[in-house]
Amino acid sequence: MSGVVVHLPPGSGGAAGGEPGVAPVTLRLGPGEAARFGRGSTTVPVELRLADAAISRLAGEIRVTDDHWQLTNHSTTHSYLVENPEGAGEYLRVPPRRVGTPIPFEFSRVVLPTRGELPVSFQVFAPDHVYLDPDAMGAPWGNRTVTAYSLDETATYFLVLVALCEPRLRDQSPVAVPTTPQIVERLGQGAGCGTPTARAVSSHIDYLAEEKLRIGVPEAREHGRAERRNGKREEIVGLALRFGLVREEHLALLPPLTGARGRERQAGR
Repeated sequence: MSGVVVHLPPGSGGAAGGEPGVAPVTLRLGPGEAARFGRGSTTVPVELRLADAAISRLAGEIRVTDDHWQLTNHSTTHSYLVENPEGAGEYLRVPPRRVGTPIPFEFSRVVLPTRGELPVSFQVFAPDHVYLDPDAMGAPWGNRTVTAYSLDETATYFLVLVALCEPRLRDQSPVAVPTTPQIVERLGQGAGCGTPTARAVSSHIDYLAEEKLRIGVPEAREHGRAERRNGKREEIVGLALRFGLVREEHLALLPPLTGARGRERQAGR
């Protein structure tokens, strides 16, 4: 694992004594590195400050190893939860004083109890979970290879990736890459499908570009942010299709096409 990303969203760090909500924080930790979290003080510095009176000065620690990350709970009274936002209610409970609990989730939400209406939480992304090459599963361990791009086909970000690639997979032509509103609409076409918001889709695209596929998008000098966003999508789709990360069989993961597009697809068969 090349590291993890720890993110404290704006307003989710709690507040103590009328203090305004804590500003967003993003930390990148490599193997062997650690970050401590809690209320902190001048004598107890922490990298991730959670300003809530119910949280200890030193509440816990995140430590990154070669192939996973661990959570230590320094509290003597409170358990912490580690939730898998991408799963079906999966979570781990880390009891008080537990040292080095290994966390298996690629996406995690660490939740600490408070006396307020909402708990305090932060997110941990472990983008480099390693998967064995399926073609080498029967080989001796020393001869096995790992995949260059570790993608979880059950994750929402992979569904977003398939939706980005869908027009070119269906038409085999250089059509425009879908925009964020188009992806939201496409993923909402299935009955009972939990549709991600536009903000969530944009976050998944950033995650794919920066963490999973590790692409570099040149700075756009003339057209600014809009051109950078389009360039990022183009780079993602180009890499995914060139290396076969998304193939025609993955289209079955998307909701069935409805309306005019669905009828056109049926007529073309």
